[in-house]
Amino acid sequence: MTDARITAVETNIDKIIVGKNDTIKLILAAFLAGGHVLLEDVPGTGKTVLAKSLAKSIDADFKRIQFTPDLLPSDVTGLDVYRAQTGRFQFNKGPVFTNILLADEINRATPRTQSGLLECMEERQVTTDGVTRKLEEPFFVIATQNPVETSGTFPLPEAQLDRFLMKLSLGFPDRTEEISVIDRALGKTNVCDLSPVISTTDVMGLRESAAKVEIHADLRAYIADIVTATRSRKDIASGISPRGSISLAKSSQALALICGRNFVVPEDIKTLAVPVLAHRLIMPHSFGSTGSAEDIIRNILDEVPVPTEEFSCI
Repeated sequence: MTDARITAVETNIDKIIVGKNDTIKLILAAFLAGGHVLLEDVPGTGKTVLAKSLAKSIDADFKRIQFTPDLLPSDVTGLDVYRAQTGRFQFNKGPVFTNILLADEINRATPRTQSGLLECMEERQVTTDGVTRKLEEPFFVIATQNPVETSGTFPLPEAQLDRFLMKLSLGFPDRTEEISVIDRALGKTNVCDLSPVISTTDVMGLRESAAKVEIHADLRAYIADIVTATRSRKDIASGISPRGSISLAKSSQALALICGRNFVVPEDIKTLAVPVLAHRLIMPHSFGSTGSAEDIIRNILDEVPVPTEEFSCI
């Protein structure tokens, strides 16, 4: 049975977001696995609203950074400011000192500014002027970017992409969902009206529960086989690193918990393989595009033997 706290968050987000239950589950899986999410889609599909809906559902500190070409790393991490009254420098914390950070249109900032998030996302800390400051847990980054408009943008480098546990896309709603979106908009349903349904303490408890979900040795080998297969293909410039295999294992545990199980099944891994692995592949002359990378991961899933029978909640 699914934990009531997870159900409460899903139900709360569903008040605003229409027809994206599977994507919501995947974002929650990334959150409970301790990772970060990159939402890539055309404008107007609800990327920012989804991120804000998640933040509003949790009694946690939330900050948003609108990334622009003139944004500096110190605008993200903070900087030391000289105080004449005391004759000393005082550190002013940047917006990254929060629980949930929305990095909106992250690819509009320069690579120098994008790199300001690398240490924060991977090591949960900020180092300025030789002083390291820890970030509070939970710390979760949801970044958005528009894959269509390239004017004034800076593609995320591979090292930055690798820091994201998943890369997801909401996609357009179907006709029925579109009508529901219009109805909710006309009915004045607003993300600002959402109230928190769980606390940060609940989140940390759920993360501990996810880490205890059983993942059989055969399924660990299955993950290794999938990842290893990416390293020997001629149509891939560079395959998945161990960070990718660890990410797939941890997110599979979190998804199993969300689905109400205390054990991972092969379909958890198959469901997560594309969002967790595709953006980590380095393709020949790809310039950050993962369209063919997604197809390659699906082909590998068809080729690698599955250890057990099918079972899925998505």
